[in-house]
Amino acid sequence: MQNVISINQLNQFKIGHAENDQAITGCTVVLAENGAKAGVSVRGGSPGTRETDLLKSENLVDIVHGVFFTGGSAFGLDVGTGVMRYLEERKIGFDTQIAHIPIVPGAVLYDLIIGQSHIRPDAQLGYQACLNAQERDDRLGNVGAGLGATVGKCLGPDYGMKAGLGHYALQVGELMVAALIAVNCFGDIIDPKTGQILAGVYDRGTKQLLNSEQMMLKQLELNTNRFSGNTTIGTVLTNAKANKAQLNKIASIAHDGIARTTRPSHTFIDGDTLFALSCDQVEADLNVVAMLATTAVEQAIVSAARTAKSLAGFPSHSETQ
Repeated sequence: MQNVISINQLNQFKIGHAENDQAITGCTVVLAENGAKAGVSVRGGSPGTRETDLLKSENLVDIVHGVFFTGGSAFGLDVGTGVMRYLEERKIGFDTQIAHIPIVPGAVLYDLIIGQSHIRPDAQLGYQACLNAQERDDRLGNVGAGLGATVGKCLGPDYGMKAGLGHYALQVGELMVAALIAVNCFGDIIDPKTGQILAGVYDRGTKQLLNSEQMMLKQLELNTNRFSGNTTIGTVLTNAKANKAQLNKIASIAHDGIARTTRPSHTFIDGDTLFALSCDQVEADLNVVAMLATTAVEQAIVSAARTAKSLAGFPSHSETQ
């Protein structure tokens, strides 16, 4: 029997957020100060990532000390510098005998269409998110990397809607699996249980939700730059025992949760990236772990759509009901 739990029950991981409310952007960190086994799967056609090559199964490093997710597009990768500084100050990292080098992969989303685009998350904001992680922040919606997140952009920002950051966690016996996702996709967010569009292309004049896939079919010959400003990023967290190669596979399978809830998903102009982190404590069937990870990703995305609040002219799910 699976039970829904708080993501903070995976207490080997600490989650923190920091925002610039004026610029409408932010970042989210997951710290694993004791180290965590890690894998990654990059499925989107326009990713912005840091240190993902380290997590290839054939490469040396298999332990990370944190991951981060941020707005600001590629500029936001500077957040990783702040996370590294925070960890190095505490002598956390890969010990080279000369220095402790924190291993901190990360991924970015494009949120420059909202707020003040010239202000992006930086090293200081990443450092602040690490400080905030000590409070085990479990907020949802317009928080951290989800503050500037929007969805449904095939007709441009005037038809987009607000999304945000979501999380969801499950427990079966001693096994715990969770997902933390920042949702900024090109397409619509669908409730897989009902087929309802929760957030996506919204006609503010008629107050109707449209359908991204149908709109795309009508726009085949349009030569516009409507395919910018996207990406769904996040991580699976678990206490299951798994090595790096197995976590790479779990991260890959967990992308099914994006496919179940996002239409279209994994497009050429999304940078969809999922990490998988394990504190390596509980023996478990990895097929079950992957199944629960997929469900957790799916429900985290749904929660991101349901808990987001309207902001800067972008209506939210609650406003359109």
